[in-house]
Amino acid sequence: MKLNTARICALLLISIMMMSCRGQKSEKPPIHPQQNMDFQDRFNAQEANPFFADGRSMRTPVEGTVARGQLQANTVLYEGVDENGDYVNEIPFDLTESFLYRGKDKFEVYCQVCHGGTGNGQGIIMTGGYGYVPAPSFHREASYNMPDGEIYSAIANGIRNMPSYASQIKVEDRWAIVAYVRALQRSQNVPEVEMEQYDVDLAQLMQEDESRRAREAELEEQRAAARGEEEISASRGEQLVTANACNACHSVDGSRMVGPSYQGLYGAERNFADGSSATADEEYLKESIVQPDAKIVEGYDNVMAPYSYLSDGEIQSIIEYLKTLSDN
Repeated sequence: MKLNTARICALLLISIMMMSCRGQKSEKPPIHPQQNMDFQDRFNAQEANPFFADGRSMRTPVEGTVARGQLQANTVLYEGVDENGDYVNEIPFDLTESFLYRGKDKFEVYCQVCHGGTGNGQGIIMTGGYGYVPAPSFHREASYNMPDGEIYSAIANGIRNMPSYASQIKVEDRWAIVAYVRALQRSQNVPEVEMEQYDVDLAQLMQEDESRRAREAELEEQRAAARGEEEISASRGEQLVTANACNACHSVDGSRMVGPSYQGLYGAERNFADGSSATADEEYLKESIVQPDAKIVEGYDNVMAPYSYLSDGEIQSIIEYLKTLSDN
């Protein structure tokens, strides 16, 4: 009994002592028996670090090191070029149905707005009057002759006014898009003899195509009638050059850009890549606008897209503007 009484008294005494500590401030740090790495010598992101000469705590990777899973030594797969730096001619994936449909899906997301659903360069961005440089059609000789690796490189690295899609489209999907572009080219150029092997009514297709062309011609006539007498002037031509971003490739001060300079162009003698030459008169300038691959100026690449959507009055206004850049 005495023992229990002693224990009870001891417990009461301890409780009173603990209660007496409540609300009292102490300059000593709290007891922290389990550290759990709460206190460590480290630096936060962007924090200065006097240990290094440049004072940065965030260090760049050691030169020559590659993060796990990020080794891209296969240049064919990741760059579209072989060991000599030349574009590869074949896609480094099996061309399965699912692979093509994957390319179709990605093409419609990223490419169709500019290049059009069939790859004819007539996407909504190009035909909506937004002033973008027209996207090239995939159905032209230059595009047919492109190696697969060159199309892949354009997607991965961008080309001229087209930005890089490397951060948006995965490597395999880029190649899938290349495969789908080839499928589009093939679909628009099936020989009649080959089509006869399938259950296709060629006569009906040709009749439908003729009807479509007739409707388009009729609509163009209606639009031309609605426009009435078009203004043809150098000032309008200058506005059209700006609106269609022609100055993104052609300078007006004689400096070299993607295409020949407009300065002194009209009436000048032009030498072409095939060895021929011609005077830059109105006929030549009109042809260069609507069919730029007809005559390629020596020293320049065949990269200009056709501006065939411009009306005759718009083309003539541009020519009038070019004439002013050749006046002495």
